[in-house]
Amino acid sequence: MSYLRFEKALMTNLEASLPKELLRTNRSGAYSCSTIVDCNTRKYHGLLVVPVPELDDENHVLLSSLDVTVIQHGAEFNLGLHKYQGNNYSPKGHKYIREFDCDKIPTTVYRVGGVILKKEIVFQAYEDRLLIRYTLVDGHSATTLRFRPFLAFRSVRQFTHENGTASREYHDVDNGIKTCMYAGYPDLYMQFSKKNEFIFQPDWYRGVEYPKEQERGYASNEDLYVPGYFEMSIKKGETIVFAASTSEIKTSSLKKLFDEEVGLRPPRDNFFHCLVNAAHQFHLHTKNDERYLLAGYPWFKCRARDTFIALPGLTLSIEEQDYFELVMKSAEKELRAFMAGKPQGKIYEMDKPDVPLWAIWAVQQYFKEAGKEKGMKMYGKLVQDIVDYILADKHPNMTVEKNGLVYSDGRDVAITWMNSTANGRPVVPRTGFIVEFNALWYNALRFAAAISTDMGDEKRAAKLEKRAELTKASFLDTFLNEYGYLYDYVNGPIVDWSVRPNMIFAVALDYSPLNKEQKKSVLDICTRELLTPKGLRSLSPKSGGYNPIYVGPQTQRDYAYHQGTAWPWLGGFYMEACLKLYKRTRLSFLERQMVGYEDEMSYHAVGTISELFDGNPPFHGRGATSFAMNVGEILRTLELLEKYQYQF
Repeated sequence: MSYLRFEKALMTNLEASLPKELLRTNRSGAYSCSTIVDCNTRKYHGLLVVPVPELDDENHVLLSSLDVTVIQHGAEFNLGLHKYQGNNYSPKGHKYIREFDCDKIPTTVYRVGGVILKKEIVFQAYEDRLLIRYTLVDGHSATTLRFRPFLAFRSVRQFTHENGTASREYHDVDNGIKTCMYAGYPDLYMQFSKKNEFIFQPDWYRGVEYPKEQERGYASNEDLYVPGYFEMSIKKGETIVFAASTSEIKTSSLKKLFDEEVGLRPPRDNFFHCLVNAAHQFHLHTKNDERYLLAGYPWFKCRARDTFIALPGLTLSIEEQDYFELVMKSAEKELRAFMAGKPQGKIYEMDKPDVPLWAIWAVQQYFKEAGKEKGMKMYGKLVQDIVDYILADKHPNMTVEKNGLVYSDGRDVAITWMNSTANGRPVVPRTGFIVEFNALWYNALRFAAAISTDMGDEKRAAKLEKRAELTKASFLDTFLNEYGYLYDYVNGPIVDWSVRPNMIFAVALDYSPLNKEQKKSVLDICTRELLTPKGLRSLSPKSGGYNPIYVGPQTQRDYAYHQGTAWPWLGGFYMEACLKLYKRTRLSFLERQMVGYEDEMSYHAVGTISELFDGNPPFHGRGATSFAMNVGEILRTLELLEKYQYQF
């Protein structure tokens, strides 16, 4: 029985199948994404979506979709599916789907009368090239296939509409054509493994509609350009491979290339393997051989905080220590450039005050996996340099106050992970002494002190321990309240009483300023008021402003983004805190908690985890299709659960 398999009844029911999205990526940031019935529902969807650095820093949809028509005895059966204005779907090719399976690669089986056609898709790992293999499994009469490409040539954040500027010019290439709609874009090569006939029949398909954009309060329709169609015969048992790319390929190699790419794909036959596959989708390999992590798909870039939080889970937890080192090499270079006052590079938001503290946390996890000796050799100096940088008050928005706590100004600009803004202002203006910043700062001081001890620098170790003790005392005086939980932030006389998940870090980190009873109290409140099957809520239902449903226009969603929605990555720290406090006695509880994440493998973004979830039942997945911090923390939690299972 396949792990990710969907039967005819679900595939032909658009209400059930359209919410299920499928993502395929390569290592350059390009991707292919649509629903499992190949009906695009977002402006970010497309068969071939690639970065075009010559234009901007966005991805661009070149090939939106490819409609396939089966022709037999003069009768035509179009297997495509598009949504048009007025809730009209055409040509309703989903009704011919018999099954869909993506354990290895996405595979759709269509049945039209006596014709059984199988379609399989891979994205070439290190080239911007999508490959689709069509196999005529059965067909008792002469069969012809017609392929009609729908072109967009636009940024993922825009739409295209019928216009007189778009070039209709095309050129023949090996078993296909190349074309380019606008200056500045790369050529799109569309080629087949078999000789075919291209019929030039240019037209615009008007009013294609994207319901996900409608839901989000955006413009939602566009026109797509179809230059014509390819046509060729196919015999029973024969395979034809289609390639869409920004570079030409020798078509005689397509079948072999497809097999090779399939061989590189790990199976997605269980929960863990799905997460490993998803982890690899965030890898970004630049032309100058630097490695990064994308924060998510389809619209996120490389972000500093996301990189350091997701990195241990996406690499160390799946025994890919070498990739941790490659990403950290690029990230350390950019972090050091920022600390030197010369920000540079590809990683966004390096200026956020907690970023260097999360970098230390990521290194801490490396120490556990690689060992103390290698950890100090690789990153011991980085940890000490970060701590010295903060102690010297060199960060533009983080100072160490006399009480030992770090202070940051977040009144006018969002500086924490709760970064939504509305009308140019932070929705959650967390400022002053921020609880997770200071929990991370205490953890960093103690970790740096331990490294100093191991290096034989007892004087520095003692100095750092003294600072840590001051920070600990002030942390308790500042954040711990009589109700047993922690204030979210404190800024002079302003105290935020909201019950938020940021206090969980003070329990989960290796070095905590809280004693055992205080940890239990914080954890109990998180359990009662914040825990959901999809992680921790960003705000308790008992707190003012609770807004758990992430739907509607942009402003409405901005006000809900961190006001009650649930985040799986926070659940990772919650479960780590449970294990540290209660050891094996909480294993069965946490294993049941993981079921909520495994359900997502076939529910929203197939084989991966969405960005966030509604804070109330039924906890719908929202936002981005796939989110690195969520995947990383779930993988790290699985590793922690396994370690605790074998203790004692």
